[in-house]
Amino acid sequence: MDVGNRDNMILPVPPEPFALIVGAAMQGAPDSALETSLRHMGLQPEPVRADNPDGAARIAAPCFRLTFGAVSVLAGPAAEAALDMADPEHPSTSLLAASLSPRWRDHGACWIFIPEPGEAPGTPTRMREFFKMMVLLIDLFDASHIFWSPARLWSDAPQFRASVAEMLASGMPPVLHLVAFRRQESDTGASMGTRGLVLFSGQELEARIPGGWTVAEMVRRLSRLALDMMLNGPVRDDRTMRGLEAGEWIDLSPRAASGNLRSTVVVEFGRDA
Repeated sequence: MDVGNRDNMILPVPPEPFALIVGAAMQGAPDSALETSLRHMGLQPEPVRADNPDGAARIAAPCFRLTFGAVSVLAGPAAEAALDMADPEHPSTSLLAASLSPRWRDHGACWIFIPEPGEAPGTPTRMREFFKMMVLLIDLFDASHIFWSPARLWSDAPQFRASVAEMLASGMPPVLHLVAFRRQESDTGASMGTRGLVLFSGQELEARIPGGWTVAEMVRRLSRLALDMMLNGPVRDDRTMRGLEAGEWIDLSPRAASGNLRSTVVVEFGRDA
C-alpha cells in the first residue's frame, strides 16, 4: 500500500446514502415534532420536496433538508424503492450482528438520508462532519440498526455509533461497519471478497479460502488488509507480506478494472514449508 497522510485516512471520498431503523419514540411523530427535534439537534431542518430523481424515488413525505457544517442531506421516511434496496432478506444484502424487526418496513420505521453535492465533496472536513451527523442522527432517532448502502450492509446502530466515535478520536475506520465480507462458492472452491471497500481505496479484495479455515479467520485477515488500504491507499504492485501468525505469508496481486468490473486485489494466503 502507499503510505499516506494519516489525517486523511478514509476521508477524501464522497459520502453515500444510509438508512436508520427509527426508535419507537420517533415513529409516528407529527411533522412539526420531527422538525423541532431535528432543530434541537442543530441540524437546521428545512421542509422541502425531494425534486431530484434520486430523492423523489427514495424518500416518502415528509422530506427535510438537514445541514450540519458543510454537509447537507435530504432526509425522510424510506419509500418502497429504498426499502427494496435495503431488504435484509435479499441475497445481496449482508448483516453484521443485526436482526431486524419484522415490522421494519412499516411507514416511518425506516428513514433514509441522501447526501447532496457540496462545493468540496471530497474534503476531510466535510467527511468528518458527515460522520458526526450520522452519530447525531443515531442518537436523535434512537436508531436500532443502520444500513450502509455502498456495502449493502445492515449493522447494529449503537455499535456503529461507538465505532465512528472511536474513528473520530483515533483515526481508525470502523471497517466491519463500512465493508461487507461475503463468502462465495464456485467450481474451484470457496472464496471471500469485500464489498464497499472500493469507495475508500478504489479496490476490492478477493481471496481463496484455504482448506480448514473458518469464515471468522478469513474476515480477521481481510479486515486487516482493508484497514491498511483505507489508511494508506490502494495496492499498486504485486507484493508479499507477513501474515498474522508466525510463518504465514500473504501475496497481493492487483488486477486492473475492465468494462464495468471494479479493480480487485487478489489475495493468496500461505505458510512456510
